Amino acid sequence: MNVHPSATVAADARLGNNIRIGPYVVIEEDVILGDDCEIAAHAVIKHHTRMGARNRIAEHAVIGGDPQDFKFKSDCLSSTEIGDDNWLREGVTVHRGSRPGSATRIGNNCFLMAYSHIAHDCVVGNHVVMANTAGIAGEVVVHDYAFISAAVTVHQFCRIGRNAMIGLSSKVVQDALPFCITDGNPGRARALNLVGLRRNGFARADIGALKDAYRLLYQRVPLADAIARMRAMDRTAVTELADFIEGSTRGFAHPTR
Repeated sequence: MNVHPSATVAADARLGNNIRIGPYVVIEEDVILGDDCEIAAHAVIKHHTRMGARNRIAEHAVIGGDPQDFKFKSDCLSSTEIGDDNWLREGVTVHRGSRPGSATRIGNNCFLMAYSHIAHDCVVGNHVVMANTAGIAGEVVVHDYAFISAAVTVHQFCRIGRNAMIGLSSKVVQDALPFCITDGNPGRARALNLVGLRRNGFARADIGALKDAYRLLYQRVPLADAIARMRAMDRTAVTELADFIEGSTRGFAHPTR
């Protein structure tokens, strides 16, 4: 373990093997850090944070801070849970849950670029990328392999689907469809995220089926009929798209031609 003499580490913090803690880091009480984590200078790991192995926290990041929620009580016992192999860059902020026993959760292999923000009670999946200054409000769910571009803002309670891409500076106020590019103000589905799908190994037949499903959403087909026709395709990705639409409570960002 390599802890800089200027760092402040609470007596009850549980640190794994081969931890590297830089100058002026603050690690508060009831924190768990897994093996091989690196916490850079001036970062703050707030109380009730649990972090897996091989995470990198850059300078001036604040992880596990109190929610920006008027209903939050300072004595609330909530937490922040982070998986393995994540890289949180300079100035990133992640807030803990806002209700007793709740948690903000980040999965594995995520890359949060400088000054991005994850608010209270969010659930962020695996392999998610958030570019510089992107921010997601409370209770947002981000599914695996989503890419949120720089300066994007996501309204509370929205969902970002798997393999979705959100375009630069977009305002997302409804659910962003999986496998699609959502862009604009307000955000609307613009096309399939073909580059992302190919990079992540989607079969040509699945991409073709998703193209057919996407066309149904901007043609003048009643939504119930479009969903029924999606399910009849009997392709896993298309069924996931149909499930996502049917599970929406805020509505979804409909495609444009």
